Amino acid sequence: MSKRKQKITSNIGWSTPDKICVRGLDLPNQILGHMNLGDLAFLQLTGRKATPEESRVFNAIVITLVEHGITPSALAARMTYMGAPESLQAAVAAGLCGLGTVFVGSMEGASKMLYEALPQDKLGTGADLDAIAAQTVEAFRSRRTIVPGLGHPVHKPVDPRAPRLFQIAAENGKSGEYVALIQKIQAVAEKASGKMLPINATGAIGAICCEFGFPWKIVRGFGVMARAIGLVGHILEESENPIAYEIWQRAEEEILETSGPEAHKAM
Repeated sequence: MSKRKQKITSNIGWSTPDKICVRGLDLPNQILGHMNLGDLAFLQLTGRKATPEESRVFNAIVITLVEHGITPSALAARMTYMGAPESLQAAVAAGLCGLGTVFVGSMEGASKMLYEALPQDKLGTGADLDAIAAQTVEAFRSRRTIVPGLGHPVHKPVDPRAPRLFQIAAENGKSGEYVALIQKIQAVAEKASGKMLPINATGAIGAICCEFGFPWKIVRGFGVMARAIGLVGHILEESENPIAYEIWQRAEEEILETSGPEAHKAM
């Protein structure tokens, strides 16, 4: 006699011929017209409605991550669309594949760093944040690795998104020890390196996500769902005002100028 298998369960959603339920709420009557996209994302992740304060902070987080210009992810999406215009979803996926430890996904590293430095069960116990910041920076420097959430190739001496995110978090009750800790880490890291290392947007978001108590392993997902919106916008623009072909051609021309047969003759 075979052993009875464990029943398959999910608390996220289900549907019948006449009803669709998401996290216990009726989609047509309790969600549509009542929630914005960020609020629905919060519901999907947490299983509960966001408070007005949580809504303002969470929406600020995901809106920050939608767009940042002609980034590597946008270029990847545009180039893929140029080669396969029949597959918009492949172009979006190509762009999303580049969200990692350098671009967008670095907020995962920031939140993981903060949780490891200050576990949630130590909150409110009078932890010495200055000492923790110094130890954290020293640990990264000893490994010769960058401190996640700090520094930016363009935005110096301040990433303008970070102070605004911190302001919104403070105004809505989401600025606590994790926000304070990353600010102390930034000060220590900047002094130790002698370089400008502003808290970037993903560093601010990583800290605020810790204030929410979100698991660090899901934090990168906020960037994935938000940037997908931005990439759809890039693909629409690419279809109307293409730049991918020009970028490709310029790369070919410049490579030929520096590495092609004529360049070798001149050597």
